[in-house]
Amino acid sequence: MKTTINQFRKVLLAFFMTAALLLGAACTGQAPPGSDGKGHDTQKETTKTGKDAKDPHGTGGAKEHAGEPGHAEEKAIRLTDAQRKEFGIELATAGSGPLKAQVELPGEIVPNADRVAHVVPRVPGVVREVRKVLGDHVRRGEILMILDSKELADNKAAFLSAREKLDLAQSNYDREEDLWKKKISPTQDYLQAKQALSEARIELRSAEQKLHALGYSDDYLAQLPSQPDISYIRYEVIAPFDGVIIEKHAALGEVQKEDAESFRIADLSSVWVNLGVYQKDIPSVRVGQPVVISAGHGIPDMTGEISYIGPLVGEQTRTATARVVLPNRGGQLRPGLFVTGRVTLSTVPVPILVSMTALQTIDEKTVVFVEDEDGFEPRAVTVGRSNGTHVEITSGLTSGQKYVSAGAFTLKAQLAKGSFGDGHGH
Repeated sequence: MKTTINQFRKVLLAFFMTAALLLGAACTGQAPPGSDGKGHDTQKETTKTGKDAKDPHGTGGAKEHAGEPGHAEEKAIRLTDAQRKEFGIELATAGSGPLKAQVELPGEIVPNADRVAHVVPRVPGVVREVRKVLGDHVRRGEILMILDSKELADNKAAFLSAREKLDLAQSNYDREEDLWKKKISPTQDYLQAKQALSEARIELRSAEQKLHALGYSDDYLAQLPSQPDISYIRYEVIAPFDGVIIEKHAALGEVQKEDAESFRIADLSSVWVNLGVYQKDIPSVRVGQPVVISAGHGIPDMTGEISYIGPLVGEQTRTATARVVLPNRGGQLRPGLFVTGRVTLSTVPVPILVSMTALQTIDEKTVVFVEDEDGFEPRAVTVGRSNGTHVEITSGLTSGQKYVSAGAFTLKAQLAKGSFGDGHGH
């Protein structure tokens, strides 16, 4: 039994010694006993081979790509004609030009107040007929509505009566004058007839003037005795000029007074643009300065000039009013539309001028896409003064270079898509 235990102890001791030797060899990097040492050399060879291998993203890869353009130079984008059209690519030529110092002002389109008519009946009456409604286009002289007016009938009757009195006074005067010349009638009768004739003329002239004030011509008055009786009370309210009815305050059967507005007509062939000039800009804005009015919504920009600057600053808005008169032949400039006015304050010549839409930012650098034989590539530029639509380029472009004035953002997106898609700008 004792012999068996001793044998077991010897085996166990040999096992622990062997394990200790193996562990020590692993920690010191030495080959364990019985090893030929070739394993470590093989590892060195493998490491050396790994260093010499061509890693596309390591130092060796950089050497291999040294003959090719780097990523900054690889960013040329080639497009077919169809793609150019699809992306809306437009080219312009960089060159010298005037840089206009501008200020943007908010504004609103309003009717031309010099071409707005407040139509009121010149006599009171009851509305018998309304012929025009809100929004109708009218021509000068068109009937807007018809009134039945007792006052008009009285004025016409007074005119006809004055005419009859004048005819009678004229006949009596002619007779008395003839008798007086023949010394048959006394002088007093002759003078009385003469005075009556003068009074009749004055009365007729007064009646005529009243009807003229109501819009009736001499030709109409000459034909009045032959007119039917119903026409004596008929009063026609007519349009004073061509325009559009923008307000209507007339209804069938209501009483219209001579101081009440029945219609408001605006000639919208021209409109006013009232711009709000901020306090800081008031010293710079002057009458006669050119203005570009932008309404948006598909309405093309229009150019005018400041014709008036208000002397007061609004209590609520704290702005002064600058007015621009614009033609409105197509009727697109509707009163009430909000617009933006770009007022040109001064003009400065610059050597290189490009559109603001050409500028893009890539890798925190301002670039402009230029066209060369390889396609479109971003060119880092330094910008100078700007007016909101154009910008001065102080470095990065030369005069005569073709650059992308429209569609540059699409090129930037395509460039980013290619770079993130496969790691290259190919």
